[in-house]
Amino acid sequence: MAIELKQQLRLSQQLVMTPQLQQAIKLLQLSRLELVTSIQAELEQNPVLEEESPDFDELPQEIRAEEEFEGEAPSERSSDTETPDAREASDLDKIADVDWQDYLDSNPQTGMSVIRDDDRPSIDATATRRPTLQEHLQWQMQLSSFSKAEQVAATWILGNLDDDGFLQASVEELVRQSGADEASVESALAKVQALDPTGVAARDLRECLLLQLDALHLDDPLVRTLIEDHLGHLQKRDFRTIAREAGVSIEEAAIAANVIAALEPRPARAFGGDETIYITPDIYVYKVGDDFHVVLNEDGLPKLRINGLYRDVLAKSKDVEKGTRDYVQDKVRSALWLIKSIHQRQRTIYKVMESIVKYQRAFFERGVAHLRPLNLRDVADDIGMHESTVSRVTTNKYCHTPQGIFELKYFFNSSINRVDGDAVASESVKDQIRQIIAHEDPRKPYSDQRIAEMLKAKNIDIARRTVTKYREALNILSSTRRRQVG
Repeated sequence: MAIELKQQLRLSQQLVMTPQLQQAIKLLQLSRLELVTSIQAELEQNPVLEEESPDFDELPQEIRAEEEFEGEAPSERSSDTETPDAREASDLDKIADVDWQDYLDSNPQTGMSVIRDDDRPSIDATATRRPTLQEHLQWQMQLSSFSKAEQVAATWILGNLDDDGFLQASVEELVRQSGADEASVESALAKVQALDPTGVAARDLRECLLLQLDALHLDDPLVRTLIEDHLGHLQKRDFRTIAREAGVSIEEAAIAANVIAALEPRPARAFGGDETIYITPDIYVYKVGDDFHVVLNEDGLPKLRINGLYRDVLAKSKDVEKGTRDYVQDKVRSALWLIKSIHQRQRTIYKVMESIVKYQRAFFERGVAHLRPLNLRDVADDIGMHESTVSRVTTNKYCHTPQGIFELKYFFNSSINRVDGDAVASESVKDQIRQIIAHEDPRKPYSDQRIAEMLKAKNIDIARRTVTKYREALNILSSTRRRQVG
């Protein structure tokens, strides 16, 4: 068989991902905060774009009247017979002409003083933030007696603390890092462990709990024995084994465990994590009468337009150099596409939310127990868009509803079959599991198999392993760890 080269013509259609299309797809999946940041960055980079300011016609009537009043000539406002309103306006003009700085300087008895702008602290100096664990410990170290060698070692100790406040370096490593002798490192470690929060700089959980016992002056030998020798069984709440090995009753072991439960296993919990970020919903759903209305949240979202100066440049393109004209055209084209993409994003979110309200009306009226099974394809077919578009739109978007604030992904649930053949949403099943566990007897908690049987009695056909998966998703411990004694 001979091998030869041939040329063939083939006609095909394919979607080319242009930069503009990639930008539009990217805007779909941005959260509200990310969208505002992206728009601000584009405003800085593209000179053609500018943020709209309220037009004069859009100002409130009171403000327009005031501006019209201030714009009149003095001769037009004055008359031989002044009305009370005119006299009041004249008095306001006189007050506005007073130099208050000179008045206060010449009348110190008023007890008032003026702070000049140059003397005011900057905004950075007045802003506050929560101190970190290291800053909190350093502040205490300045009030304590540390020798120079101990200060050097303590600095390295603080640098080796993790987010929970545990020390992640051994004494030998600290000696090598700091250059201090072992006695200074041991002494510095003991002084750091005596600082607030209690238990900080411990090398493991056992040492952390023992430090807290010493600080509280708790000398109960059983409590100390449980921490030193039975911490593994204590985490599993295996009181029978603890009672048998420690030679005490189950009730005594449970009482000692309750004392240990009041201690803090993560001493740096109050300092860990970032500042709380509050959710600003992208959509509001209001109930007016018998209907639900969807309203987009436009507050804080910059409204863009093309700068009029560059419009004139394009209008007079014959008098402009080719390089300048091409540059302006490219920037105008990019700006128009961004504005169009933002409007398309908002319209798509609105359509998706309207479809969700139509499918999940029972939820908006009566709560999570009435949430229906729903998938992305149902909404995509309803609004005539692709499933991937709906997935991008519902990512990192939140809506404010009569039932609370929820992410749009929350309304899409897999289905769990009922015994009679109908279906129920998985989130509704999770809520029922949460309620069952909340009302159980803490001394005899329900097992996953028992919960599955109780749900089956409520016409929900669910397997034991599915109950386990949902329980773990709710961050609920197993029945053995939920059991309480006494």
